[in-house]
Amino acid sequence: MLQDYRDFVLKTNTLALAIGVIIGAATAKLVSSIVDDLFMPMISLVIPQGGWASAQWVLSKSVDASGQVSLNAIKYGHFISAIIDFLLISFIVFVMTKFLGVKSSATTKTKECPQCLENVPVNAKKCRACCSEFATT
Repeated sequence: MLQDYRDFVLKTNTLALAIGVIIGAATAKLVSSIVDDLFMPMISLVIPQGGWASAQWVLSKSVDASGQVSLNAIKYGHFISAIIDFLLISFIVFVMTKFLGVKSSATTKTKECPQCLENVPVNAKKCRACCSEFATT
């Protein structure tokens, strides 16, 4: 049973997936730290103080029997904050991939099939979509 489990882990890339998840979690912590600790303090110098991230338009207000107030509001400050976080995090990930030299898989050379206009690899002899043969040059 132990041997079967070992074979399963080694042959199905389970170990590689686990390592990828662990590295991904560590990368997320790094990116979040860069955004929260380096960029957001600089952005707070430009954006006015006063709790802009909690800004909201109150649509309705109600009070329950215990006296607790509940608001129905559009929280546009939180939305703008989420947009800024997304833009910063995506920019940091972009810079990290450029710095590490990660190449895009979209660099493969393709040609267009004259019959169905499908993109196929340059060295293809037959279209994968319409099965038309390509002229050899």
